[in-house]
Amino acid sequence: MLPEPIRRLFAQTGTLRSRELEAYGIRRIQLSRWAAAGELNRLGRGLYALPDYAPNEHASLVEVARRAPHVVFCLLTALRFHELTTQAPYEVWIAIGNKEHPPRLLYPKLRVLRFSPESLHYGVEEHSVDGAMLKVTSMAKTVADCFKFRNKIGLDVAIEARREAVKRRRVSADEIWRAAKVCRVAAVMRPYLDSIE
Repeated sequence: MLPEPIRRLFAQTGTLRSRELEAYGIRRIQLSRWAAAGELNRLGRGLYALPDYAPNEHASLVEVARRAPHVVFCLLTALRFHELTTQAPYEVWIAIGNKEHPPRLLYPKLRVLRFSPESLHYGVEEHSVDGAMLKVTSMAKTVADCFKFRNKIGLDVAIEARREAVKRRRVSADEIWRAAKVCRVAAVMRPYLDSIE
């Protein structure tokens, strides 16, 4: 039987990793027993939730953040997080440092991009979702990244992201311009920023 303190802990965070539960004296064999008895659901390797857990739209991001807390969600994933696109990427787009090893996950499928240290750390916001801390590029940085990686995602996506961010007044042209300088795409973006209504 799942102890009430552990049940309350799951109710607060939604999901927990096995190593987080070890801090409460719960051994991995006990987690396996609870999962076999139907008192816990095993969502992924070392990731558990209560049976009535209803994942939100960011469940795959939560799983990645719990298993690889150093990654930064970027490009199409960040656009979706900020609601700047109607596209639903089938991969989770993450940024890591130039010399870092990418996380090895079977699920969800990752699209890994390498960033310079300055570009990786500029414009990163932290959002708490289901007890996990998601590092997501800001809107301005996401728009600049879209222009930087326009050959991977398409120039039309980058232009749409710029248009939506400014139209909804969620980011200013100055913020986008500062991010463009950090990402070294100011020259590429200048015509599109000059045309902002």
